[in-house]
Amino acid sequence: MSPTDTPAPPADAAPEIRATDAPASAKKDFIRQIVREDLASGKHSAIRTRFPPEPNGYLHIGHAKAICLNFGVATEFGGLCNLRFDDTNPAKEDPEFVRAIEDDVRWLGFDWASLRHASDYFGVYYLAAQKLVRDGKAFVCDLSAEEVRQYRGSLTEPGRNSPYRERSVEENLDLFARMRAGEFADGARTLRAKIDMASGNINLRDPALYRIKHVEHQNTGAEWPIYPMYDFAHALGDAVEGITHSLCTLEFEDHRPLYDWCVDNVDLAGNPDLLEPLLAKGLPKEAAKPRQIEFSRLNINYTVMSKRKLTQLVGEGLVDGWDDPRMYTLQGLRRRGYTPASLRLLVDRVGISKQNSVIDFSVLEGCLREDLDATASRRMAVVDPLKLVLANLAEGHEESLTFPNHPKDESQGERQVPFSRELWIEREDFAEVPPKGWKRLVPGGEVRLRGAGIVRIDEVLKDEAGNITELRGWLDPESRPGMEGANRKVKGTIHWVSAKHAVAAEIRLYDRLFSVEKPDDESDGKTYRDHLNPDSKRTVQGWVEPAAALAAVEQSFQFERTGYFVADRYDHTAERPVFNRSVTLRDTWSAG
Repeated sequence: MSPTDTPAPPADAAPEIRATDAPASAKKDFIRQIVREDLASGKHSAIRTRFPPEPNGYLHIGHAKAICLNFGVATEFGGLCNLRFDDTNPAKEDPEFVRAIEDDVRWLGFDWASLRHASDYFGVYYLAAQKLVRDGKAFVCDLSAEEVRQYRGSLTEPGRNSPYRERSVEENLDLFARMRAGEFADGARTLRAKIDMASGNINLRDPALYRIKHVEHQNTGAEWPIYPMYDFAHALGDAVEGITHSLCTLEFEDHRPLYDWCVDNVDLAGNPDLLEPLLAKGLPKEAAKPRQIEFSRLNINYTVMSKRKLTQLVGEGLVDGWDDPRMYTLQGLRRRGYTPASLRLLVDRVGISKQNSVIDFSVLEGCLREDLDATASRRMAVVDPLKLVLANLAEGHEESLTFPNHPKDESQGERQVPFSRELWIEREDFAEVPPKGWKRLVPGGEVRLRGAGIVRIDEVLKDEAGNITELRGWLDPESRPGMEGANRKVKGTIHWVSAKHAVAAEIRLYDRLFSVEKPDDESDGKTYRDHLNPDSKRTVQGWVEPAAALAAVEQSFQFERTGYFVADRYDHTAERPVFNRSVTLRDTWSAG
């Protein structure tokens, strides 16, 4: 099994829902307010959005915000949201990424109205580019990539026109057709828009619309030796799908004039003949003018969200793959034990605005704690075991104690926990020389064994090196919960697991992948690689109560007094339990 083993939903499976069929959203961010106004004014009678990832890597936590926003707005206003893969660069794309992205969207709790690909529209894009050439608004340019950069100018200097800018329409149509036929080598020519080389917005300085790339595409094979540029394909893809509100992050704000230029000058709605290639693919022949709206991306300290850097982490073996639980990919977070509800809560807490900000990592962890505190059943597990023998109990003594599965939720029921003369407790719950304020076990001192009574330590056994190997103590038989002796005051309560019944488990203690708040900051000459946290993963052999070992894959528990853990998505079995620490019970992080 792999993170990409998930069936794809049928395309165009959902019927269109009109805006009047669903209650208006209660959320008040500026994007939803625009949608409300557009519906109230009659500008739109139905809302359409899309989530348009590039299938050149796994989605990360920043994409969760875009997914929740695009699908959320469509759902809240009774509209539709498509999942569209912007697959215009086949050299970096892989079907593995496509399957993982579909899996991520569904895991977060959303489904798409229609599954689309930019490659579905390659025929439309080509006809649209020919129209721009015929209208004198695009030309074939022979400048190399380096020469294009030299001609482009800078933020303070205007660009210069390409020497090929004034080619005739006929020559441009001929050259573009020969590009399409595969006659020229990669990089030999590009098709560029003819806009304004003196524009203050560098994106409008005759940007490339098509480039030559002799690479087979996962969907179209060797049919196309030329591929549209992202800005061109993205704008027209929105128009083809009738997207009403094209929601994207703030870095695309400077690209919006080019987005609008492509939509307006191609004018798919006014030139329905350009849409003919859709019919061959069984797609509806429709078009509309979308509105691009930008919002701030999700930034969290102690993380990197550059897809390039995430790819490097995987490629250089610095992590154990895209779904390593330390990674901030959605697949990694899922395997770590983050829940869809916790990520949706994070997105709600962060909100939607146009103001860039950085969220503290503790906010992310707090959302997970809040969700799991309410939903995760409790179990007992010992991570660093120390043997405790209750000497006043008979040899072979064993019994069954009743514990609630959740102290705040009776509906989760109860379970039976085996108890015996020999127990495993946490090594850190005993101190021969206790520090100030210590409330756990000490020689001669008493604590409460969770649900079993009050215990006193009478003897400490050590090996030749002086390491503690075993504690021997006395259990007060009158101190069980409900007995009169249970009311005797003791300083603390510790958890335990019956040694006779405990199940050995691999416990993976995960922590933050980076040890500094800004791993992307290279002002000191260091890179994010230098800031990898050497303690981000520690694997130990512990013991869990039998009910924990029977966990379903991806089932989360609170291991009492220890933290929240999840049964590993791929490695966990009842015979060989594997648990990943999702988050501690409270924020104990120190960059040290």
